[in-house]
Order: sequence, then structure tokens, then C-alpha cells
Amino acid sequence: MRVVLLGAPGSGKGTQAQRLMADHGLPQISTGDLLREAVASGGELGQRAKDAMDAGELVSDELVLGIIRERVTRADCGDGFILDGFPRNLAQAEGLEPVLAAINQSLDAAVLLAVEFDVLMRRLTGRRTCSVTGKLLNIYFSAQSEIDACIDAGGELVQRADDNEQTIGNRLKVYREQTEPLIEYYRSAGLLQVVDGEGEVDAIYQRLLDCLGLNPA
Repeated sequence: MRVVLLGAPGSGKGTQAQRLMADHGLPQISTGDLLREAVASGGELGQRAKDAMDAGELVSDELVLGIIRERVTRADCGDGFILDGFPRNLAQAEGLEPVLAAINQSLDAAVLLAVEFDVLMRRLTGRRTCSVTGKLLNIYFSAQSEIDACIDAGGELVQRADDNEQTIGNRLKVYREQTEPLIEYYRSAGLLQVVDGEGEVDAIYQRLLDCLGLNPA
């Protein structure tokens, strides 16, 4: 099964992709991870990506597609994969089709994890790390007992510098402008599935399994 996971920052794509990978052996393909791997490998594509990032530029769609092309031809993708955070725009989505066609593959589904804007903001701006245990918490969604455990241990709830409302608002704005059009693109292609991305992680995962037909009979 070859799946694109769509959703705004904070929708839970990475979390759900990791669970699918663990339970069903579908490799999670994250553009960020691939770029870091390509740069570390020192290959031609990685060097070109490094040059762009060092210059403060965005890595071009052509380069990203080249890195994706190399990844989906590896043996572990023979039975499928999960694209997490890719494609990010229409040009990448259109470029992905011939990449897959060249290896006689096509997408089975594009799944949108749908989350309301105010929930996304609370998920992202509420993220904190306990300074003692390193545990990830959320001041809006974590159980009070978990927050109290950090405080009682002498810890502080530390917020990442880029988890402020302005930065996150900008990230969501970019998503709406560049990535949200993919929803209609995949709907028109007959591939779009929508999963409610709000609530408990386990419940969201079950809805995702139902959507993909991966629940045991």
C-alpha cells in the first residue's frame, strides 16, 4: 500500500506514520529525514541540497523529487510506503506521478488528517518539555498528573523558541497557501480519504486503519 499522509503542522502525521510503520511494516518516508540522510551520505543530490540549505535557500522541487525517487526504489518499499510531509505543493504532487510510474507503481490513497485550526494552535503552542525528565507534554492536553509529576520532580516546563504563536501562525499560513490545494488535487484524482484527526491518539489510529482497510477482519 502506497499512501500520502496530508495534514497541517500539528495534525499528527508523523505519529500516525510511525505507528503504521511499526504495525504494518510500511516504511515512513519523511522529506526532512531524507534530506538529512542525503547530506550525510555526501552523494551528488545530498551535496546540492546542502549547498542550497547553507545558502539559506529552499531545496528545489527537482532535488526533493530526485531524493524521493532514490528512496522509493529501495527494497523495503516493495510492498508500499507512507509519504509523510511530501508532497508539499502541487508541483511536487505532479512530479511524483511519473516518478512512481517509472517503477510501475501508483498511489493507493491520500489521507487527510483533518484538525480544526484552534486545535492545531493549542497542540503546537502548548508543547513543553520537562527540564528534568525530558518528557514531552502539552499544557492544554496532557493530564494534570503528568504536569504535576514534572513540577514535583523539580522540573520546569520549557517551550521551544519556535513554538510561539507568531512562528506557528506563519507555518500554518504557508501550509494553507502551498499544501492545502493538494486536498482538491487528490480529491479530483479519486484518491482522497478524510480521517478525523482530533481526540485520543489511539482513536485516531483506529480511524486511520479503518480508512485504509488495515484492521484485522
